[in-house]
Amino acid sequence: MSYRFDYLLTDLKKKIVEMGDLVHVAIQQTIQSLKERDLELAKKIIADDKIINNFEAEIEQLCTHLVATQQPIASDLRRIVSSYKIISSLERMGDLAVDIAKISLRIGPVPLIKPLIDLPAMAELVISMMHTALKAFTNEDVELARSLAETDHKVDHFYKLIFDEIVDLIVKDPTVASQGIYLLLTTRYIERIGDYCTNIGEEVIYITLGIREDLNK
Repeated sequence: MSYRFDYLLTDLKKKIVEMGDLVHVAIQQTIQSLKERDLELAKKIIADDKIINNFEAEIEQLCTHLVATQQPIASDLRRIVSSYKIISSLERMGDLAVDIAKISLRIGPVPLIKPLIDLPAMAELVISMMHTALKAFTNEDVELARSLAETDHKVDHFYKLIFDEIVDLIVKDPTVASQGIYLLLTTRYIERIGDYCTNIGEEVIYITLGIREDLNK
């Protein structure tokens, strides 16, 4: 039974990483869609979200099966409990990628009110956080997980910078308010994805050390 249990735990980790890779791609593509006004890509991101949702359901079922049939204790139980939370964070990140894709469609094929410079830079930071979070999970690397907090502070700085800039544009020219609000929402969604990355980092720390740390201060 121990061999079977170890095999299933390995399979669980593999499936979570596969789901994470799908979310990683969705986030990259949704920023590309917005920046390049690629509406067909936005539609693809929305359609592909069901694949991410199916992964979540499959992994959740595996976690439940492990708890019900293997009666795990200590670190193995922590790993399974944290897996529930990690896939929930990943699913929400996928939803936020879809939300940004929907914003691309709502803005339509018209030019953006300003060149996107800081927003893609902010998104690149979040994408790097996603990569770091998945690597920390794969290797159960506590220090790598903790490093997410510093990057998240940089994301928050970008968020304030972009928020103030767009609000200033709207104040100066109310005719851009509609698109400006969409871009404000996009910035908020990207910032939230960063928060979910820190949530994954917190679960890595809990899996490895059995303690709770707040990386999103």
